[in-house]
Amino acid sequence: MTRIATRSCPFRASEMLRQGGVHPVLARLFAARGLTDPKELSSELSALILPSGLLHIDAAAVFLADSIGANKRMVIVADYDCDGATACAVALRGLRAMGANVDFIVPNRFEYGYGLTPEIVALTAREKSPDIIITVDNGIASIDGVEEAKRRGIEVVVTDHHLPGDHLPDARVIVNPNQPACGFPSKNLAGVGVVFYVLLALRAELRRRGVFDQQTQPKLDNLLDLVALGTVADVVKLDANNRILVAQGLKRMRAGRMHAGVAALFRVAGRQARSATPFDLGFALGPRLNAAGRLQDMSLGIECLITDDEGRAWALAQQLNEINIKRREIEAEMQDAALLHLDDFQPADSTTISVFDDSWHQGVIGIVASRLKEKFYRPTITFAPAGDGWIKGSGRSIAGFHLRDALDLVSKKAPSLIDKFGGHSMAAGLSIRADAFGAFSDAFETVGRSWLSEHQLERVIETDGPLEDAYYSTQFIELMDGIVWGQGFAPPVFCDEFRVVSQRILKERHLKLQLEKNGARYDAIWFGHTDAIGERARVAFRLDANEYNGTTRVQLLVEHAETC
Repeated sequence: MTRIATRSCPFRASEMLRQGGVHPVLARLFAARGLTDPKELSSELSALILPSGLLHIDAAAVFLADSIGANKRMVIVADYDCDGATACAVALRGLRAMGANVDFIVPNRFEYGYGLTPEIVALTAREKSPDIIITVDNGIASIDGVEEAKRRGIEVVVTDHHLPGDHLPDARVIVNPNQPACGFPSKNLAGVGVVFYVLLALRAELRRRGVFDQQTQPKLDNLLDLVALGTVADVVKLDANNRILVAQGLKRMRAGRMHAGVAALFRVAGRQARSATPFDLGFALGPRLNAAGRLQDMSLGIECLITDDEGRAWALAQQLNEINIKRREIEAEMQDAALLHLDDFQPADSTTISVFDDSWHQGVIGIVASRLKEKFYRPTITFAPAGDGWIKGSGRSIAGFHLRDALDLVSKKAPSLIDKFGGHSMAAGLSIRADAFGAFSDAFETVGRSWLSEHQLERVIETDGPLEDAYYSTQFIELMDGIVWGQGFAPPVFCDEFRVVSQRILKERHLKLQLEKNGARYDAIWFGHTDAIGERARVAFRLDANEYNGTTRVQLLVEHAETC
């Protein structure tokens, strides 16, 4: 079941914002998203929360500064997604600019798994001979890996943003806003955001030591295109602090002041950097980087982000694009197979979905889980073979169901069921024995039944209510495009009643509509939907500026419609 609901909007907060000079519609939108102070709208770097609020960041800065001074060999161990790739590129560029002797390694996910495992430490020691390992976007759960590094005389700096388990690794220093006792106000930094903060603290420490002054210090704001890309692609909550990082990155992209690899990814995706939006980062650039980690080797993506050679960046972007095309083909086949597995699935009878197919590709199961979650609106985990009788699962969740905590509860109630797990509230991964799939599915469903109510299993399209006729305009769309919308700061969705003037199926996949309200007619499209609607409908929609034959017109992108 899907229903349309209107966000509550505190009138007083909306009015305060309006009186503070905010556009009246934007004031309503911001207030409905919990924003009360116009200062939270600042996108200036000066409004960023200071690095000093991050636990142990000063210790990390001192240790790294000492290590640079001693010419210690550093190796970055990166995660294999877009956040990990951008975090690695930011760390490499920033540390090298400050004089560090630093290299990177990104393990093949299918051979070595996730995080700083003992096997990855052995590989790093063999290939790079580091004095120091710096993890980016991983490491908070790498207790055994850190112990192996210490055994080999390698010191470890963990930079991560994932939720910790019951115990922390015994690393030299850990910087993670989500570790116990860290009072950093923004718990939503992506891995790339954490690394950027570490670089800010390191630069300040080097200034204190007289290595740089304000004029000679390396400029770190030129890394913000990478920070913005990783932050959006990792779907972390865009709180006020993250919105500043993303806004600043987008500003650089729109001005053409981005790294060669980012520019090449825009070009290969057929997107215009001069009008870059979070949507471009999350749905065009991010997937092309992620595809490398899913199917091949994320070092391709990292190389694309660290090269300053435009020709090489373009060649790598084309490779990434080809891998992404292959990923889409594999994903389509897996989705078809998943729907066959779920042919008899009755959402009314289940609160969760677990699916395993021995032909599936490990690197794509997360996307398939996401698609199934969207279709059935149930917490979903999809599994693929991992060799030697093991299977790996990737899960996606719905609002109100903390996926990592759910796996933790399954693990506590049946200690032998899950080998390893980790993740966030909305996404998580795990490993189990193939012969334990049935038992796991039952245990996961038991948690779902105890945690989820019938109301929570109903998909709700949250809207901002009606939009005044005067704002169905490209000018208003341009105004909204100047705001950083995203996870936790949802893009505006309006809702109103329309007369359906016409409707037809487009390309056998989409419903093309013409809608009328108060004498004005609007083109509309409902992507991925082909069922006709009645003569009058209540429509939830986003505003879009559709450019065709040199003319730009307002178009409504339908999220959901109900016949009146």
